[in-house]
Amino acid sequence: MSAIDVVVMAAGKGTRMKSRLPKVLHSLAGRALLRHVMDTVHSLAARRVVVITGNGAADVEAAVSGWAQAGGAEPPRFARQEPQLGTGHAVQQALPLLPDDGTTLILNGDVPLIEAATLRRLLEQGDAEQLALLSVEMVDPSGYGRIIRQGGSVRAIVEQKDASEEQRRIREVYTGFMAVPNAMLKRWLSRLTNDNAQGEYYLTDIVQLAVKDGVKVVAVQAADPLQVEGVNSPLQLAQLERAFQLRQARRLMEQGVRLADPARFDVRGQLDCGQDVDIDVNCVFEGNVSLGDGVRIGANCVIANAAIAAGAVIHPFTHIDGERGGVKVGEGALVGPFARLRPGADLGPDVHVGNFVEIKNSSLARGAKANHLAYLGDAVVGERVNYGAGSITANYDGANKHRTVIEDDVHIGSNCVLVAPVKIGRGATVGGGSTITKDAAPGTLAVARGRQVAIEGWQRPKKAPKG
Repeated sequence: MSAIDVVVMAAGKGTRMKSRLPKVLHSLAGRALLRHVMDTVHSLAARRVVVITGNGAADVEAAVSGWAQAGGAEPPRFARQEPQLGTGHAVQQALPLLPDDGTTLILNGDVPLIEAATLRRLLEQGDAEQLALLSVEMVDPSGYGRIIRQGGSVRAIVEQKDASEEQRRIREVYTGFMAVPNAMLKRWLSRLTNDNAQGEYYLTDIVQLAVKDGVKVVAVQAADPLQVEGVNSPLQLAQLERAFQLRQARRLMEQGVRLADPARFDVRGQLDCGQDVDIDVNCVFEGNVSLGDGVRIGANCVIANAAIAAGAVIHPFTHIDGERGGVKVGEGALVGPFARLRPGADLGPDVHVGNFVEIKNSSLARGAKANHLAYLGDAVVGERVNYGAGSITANYDGANKHRTVIEDDVHIGSNCVLVAPVKIGRGATVGGGSTITKDAAPGTLAVARGRQVAIEGWQRPKKAPKG
């Protein structure tokens, strides 16, 4: 196979999206449409990548450069199409950046689910001797350019608006992907005209030019129409999202994962599951999430960047967001309902974190419990600690964060404030309602609150009579 260059068309206005955001930056499964394409391009190890921008060019170029930087790769080159006079005109803008040798693979930035294996099949056919197109059979081909064959050979692509009634009945359509020798691409693009219903320079017209030059044109059919579905409207984006999510749900269920309803399930990243995993409805998984054997996820949970060990139960309405640092949940732990685990939360085996408890940058050792209405931030919590309802670590002094250390077998009463930095020694008890500003020695009772006073004969205030 000759050297590969890739041209990604991402200049369109996307007027039917009715959005200020460039169409290619709208999200599918948690990533921009264009990012899906760029991630696939990265796997092809191309010699050169050119992204054609136009509408929202600065935003698109900044986003693409940011993705490349985050992945430790060099950003692609950019060519701007201004004004936008059709697909052929778009590729013309990339010609100065393409060498004369090799093969160019032309992709669309709003067709996110194309797979690398399909593109490699296309490239195998697009060599120095012929032009290769990617086609697909569609039940409803409306809006797509039709593949015109004669005796099995491809003779032309006719756009919908220029097609006759007979041609519109053809179900094999051009997907917008082609592999073409660079030298031929440059020659054919220089001969394009805009003599058509749209008054635009169609890239597809190079097929007729190839036929005139005696160059063979082949069509490689995509096995899966979902790979070549484009996005032009919010409705199409939503339909493609659901189709993609259903495919992921089926893949997981084939591996043995039990989903209460595959139509109410979203993966926006990578989800890896062990055996006998149960996931209830309306759960969203983002980033990198792993679920060990026998994990149960309750309804309406959002889980991002987390490793949840075997036998753990995440009760309904729990929010776990590990960001880059990640969250860990140990074997047999119980979390929720209505709990929140933030970056750096590290729960050991058999830990219980209950309703309306928030954990951030804190570790809880085996058997520790914080069951109600509590906050633990920047804390180290030992084994078998019982952390009372309404208690918090005051870890921020307005400028810096400080740590709280709670050793094994400590009991923290309800409505306590532990003002960091502070250490509660092994087996100590903190009386309910205390504000602790000094270390508590092991085995002691620490109480820091005002003395209770009873006033005999005290009368509550009464409302004045009306009128």
